[in-house]
Amino acid sequence: MTRRRSLDVPVLARVEGEGALHVRIRDRTVETVALSIYEPPRFFEGFLRGRAAREAPDITARICGICPVAYQMAACNAVEHVWGLEVGETVRRLRRLLYCGEWVESHALHIYLLHAPDLLGYPDALTMARDHRDLVERGLRLKKAGNDLMDLVGGRAIHPVNVRVGGFYRFPDPADLTAARPWLEQALGDAVATVRTVAALAVPDLDMPYHFVALRPERAEDYPLEAGRVVLSGDGTAPAESFGLEEFDERVVEVQVEHSNALHARLRGVGPYVVGPLARWALLGDRLGGTAADLAAEVGLPQPLRNPFASIVVRAVEVVYALEEALRLIDAWPADPGPAFVDGPARAGAGHGASEAPRGLLVHRYRLDAAGEIRSATIVPPTSQNQAQIEADLRRVVEGNLDLDDAALRMRCETAVRNYDPCISCATHAVRVTVDRG
Repeated sequence: MTRRRSLDVPVLARVEGEGALHVRIRDRTVETVALSIYEPPRFFEGFLRGRAAREAPDITARICGICPVAYQMAACNAVEHVWGLEVGETVRRLRRLLYCGEWVESHALHIYLLHAPDLLGYPDALTMARDHRDLVERGLRLKKAGNDLMDLVGGRAIHPVNVRVGGFYRFPDPADLTAARPWLEQALGDAVATVRTVAALAVPDLDMPYHFVALRPERAEDYPLEAGRVVLSGDGTAPAESFGLEEFDERVVEVQVEHSNALHARLRGVGPYVVGPLARWALLGDRLGGTAADLAAEVGLPQPLRNPFASIVVRAVEVVYALEEALRLIDAWPADPGPAFVDGPARAGAGHGASEAPRGLLVHRYRLDAAGEIRSATIVPPTSQNQAQIEADLRRVVEGNLDLDDAALRMRCETAVRNYDPCISCATHAVRVTVDRG
């Protein structure tokens, strides 16, 4: 007799945005797996058409309240690419400092409020707080530190207002930067404790044959943040190769699938790939230094790490890196920082910009006219790039846990999705609609 099982999660909890999960099993064969992103398209690429390119950082920041800096940096990089603007070293440093704040607040939110409840056996963070109030309070302190750093540099913690094409509207007061050191050092202590806490959590076993993709900054000592060249891992044994952003369209194809309002991205000739903490750690983990590197060694973090359930440990290590990097950048702030931005005439052309959002590689492509208006825009967010691989993970998770009852298997699948900290709201695209009235 044929036995059929259906696992349906109509509303995914503890993710940003609206999505569902559907799995169909026949006997002991997984027939279909679908991560259904049904949140309505938000049309940001359409909003950009006809707008001044200088508006792009402020418009795209509204795509996400958790990772607005990623969108601002990618937008700035794309416009600056077209106009041939070269920002100075001080602007570059301040961009990294602002980005550090975003990584801290975003990773802290995911680690403590979205992912840890799964690994500790709680339905949500509020329930977890009854038994682990100290953990939740630590997570909130870390998130506040990240938000405060974004406020200090960006002028606001959510959708910063100090970012502009070519740099910043103004540099922060050096006294305010110095005054931030004590609370950043306290946050670093919380971050160190976080690594040791999450490394001790029991996680399900899973080993996936990932293809990793991330940005590689030009400076050899920089871990990927605000810019860089695309690097990928090949088949896991071949040396990593790299390519410029202008080749992204040739190397990556986006396709529409019936069950999702977010496009699926695939490497041409390869298939699904992974962006985010696991990719950054696999490809550029040797660039981590200081306490972050020491902690990774202390907890025995393998490189590469191919178990997505353990990605929480990499995120925790990245929080340590971001806080140490923030302190380093503040200590190196020059007495005379020079101009806060560079400017130049608008010109027509196509440009690419990218950054490493907490969730992974984010790519912007703009075509500008001679008046400095955006004629077309394409945004490739991290979650749409991870979507196909998330479904591949889910298939392996189900295949390896068919003896679990439906409730337990459903929860394991939800956790597999939350491993990626998906930002569904960022990923939704406008769907091309053809109306035939004949």
